[in-house]
Amino acid sequence: MSDPRAHDFVWISDRSALENDGGLPEWVNTCWRTALPLVVRRDKRADGAVPVGIRGLTRIQRAAAWIDPAAVMRVVTPESLISDVNALLHSPFVSQQPVQALITLCSLQWPFVWGVTGSCAYALVSDLPVMHADSDLDLLVRCDTPAEPSQFSDFYDQLQRLPCRADVQINTPRGGFALSEWLRGGDIMLKTPSGPLLVRDPWQLPAE
Repeated sequence: MSDPRAHDFVWISDRSALENDGGLPEWVNTCWRTALPLVVRRDKRADGAVPVGIRGLTRIQRAAAWIDPAAVMRVVTPESLISDVNALLHSPFVSQQPVQALITLCSLQWPFVWGVTGSCAYALVSDLPVMHADSDLDLLVRCDTPAEPSQFSDFYDQLQRLPCRADVQINTPRGGFALSEWLRGGDIMLKTPSGPLLVRDPWQLPAE
């Protein structure tokens, strides 16, 4: 099993694997169960623990925790959630606009690896109705090697035609940044495991 990356979904078999020095909120005990996924966050700890987010049924039910990598039983990536359009067509959430938008994007060929994150992805992996009428579609593009903004202009144009708002994060080995910000030009905010950095080149950290 490969190491989970930010935005991946992971499952554990025992809630005792969840670590939080400040303690977890009460809703975790009442609303979260091990059949539900955790979402990998961007953070780092010296012992190599995996940073995860716990998600409840409401927007305010969010909690951060850590787990031992050995506790991970299963990993589902954002890109795997759009690998089978038939699964999307048979999803219980197929009538929701974010899923309709995903189906549209899947019908087109893109020269990069991409996937879905956010509430739409969580609904698809958990079967929980966490999307609502005005939910955005959050997307992730894997871009391990340097690229130019122009390579994503057609993709961005297509996003403007979707039935819901779509936000795209480009993920590099250094961190993630917003596609819309990159296309505007200038410095961009790169989210890294050590915190946000203002950079010109998101594939090369300033200290390197």
